[in-house]
Amino acid sequence: MPDPAKKFRFLLIQAFHLPKTSKYLQRPVEGPRETRLMNYDNIKPLLEDVEWDVHPGPLAPYGDWPVETREEFCLVAAGRLPIVREACESGKYNAIVLLGGGEPGFLESREIARRYGIPVTSCAFSQMHVASMLGNKFSVIDLAENHNMYYYNLVVQHRFTGRCASIRNVNFPLPRPPYTGEPTPRAESQKALRGERSDMLEAAVSEAVAAIEEDGAEVITFGCSATFWIQPFLQRRLNEMGWEIPVLEGYSCAITLAKAMVSLGVDASGLTFPGDRPKKWRRKKVF
Repeated sequence: MPDPAKKFRFLLIQAFHLPKTSKYLQRPVEGPRETRLMNYDNIKPLLEDVEWDVHPGPLAPYGDWPVETREEFCLVAAGRLPIVREACESGKYNAIVLLGGGEPGFLESREIARRYGIPVTSCAFSQMHVASMLGNKFSVIDLAENHNMYYYNLVVQHRFTGRCASIRNVNFPLPRPPYTGEPTPRAESQKALRGERSDMLEAAVSEAVAAIEEDGAEVITFGCSATFWIQPFLQRRLNEMGWEIPVLEGYSCAITLAKAMVSLGVDASGLTFPGDRPKKWRRKKVF
């Protein structure tokens, strides 16, 4: 039963999960919820006043490697929607946070959850909105060419083309066939946490500075969730250089936005996500 002492009751849903036998794993699929949530130490303070569960998301239906292409995002989006519906019907949660930088199934999840009065947030959507409150333009640090172009569409979809200065590619793709031992984001994060040099971090620093100096970025955000670990390291490095610029990551923004929506008592507009037979309807939609 929900804890009445907790104002926030959230379900965090991963974009997908892989078989535990996969050689391409980028996060644990078993164990305590804290170990299955990437970068938990960075977002732990935000969850202290939240009663929360984490769902692994659908089993990837296309293979045993992380999602990166449009086809793969589409497949896991379809798998995530029944999880959202079940969570809404359970009555246990007053918000749903979709994890994963590419936010598969986000708009469809909002449509489902609006009928229950439950807000849904996601990482790209939340970062872009928070970033737009902090500066005139933001840039995105991302990890692979195909993911860059998928994320490009998210910028267009969320109507932030006038506020996004650029998407900068550090070129550290997620492991997938034919993987031949190239450095992975997970391995690079482990290096950084041990205090060792991470080439991925160094690339992110270089691209962030270029985004500031060349593209006009005033806020830095991230694309794939496999880059979110960079946030505290990049924030510190930019501060040391004298750049007074916020660096955001998706999990923190999505959790914070979910809290704001619950506190305001709002979810999504019924005009944006109408039900099957709305009481009122509009003869014309304008742009």
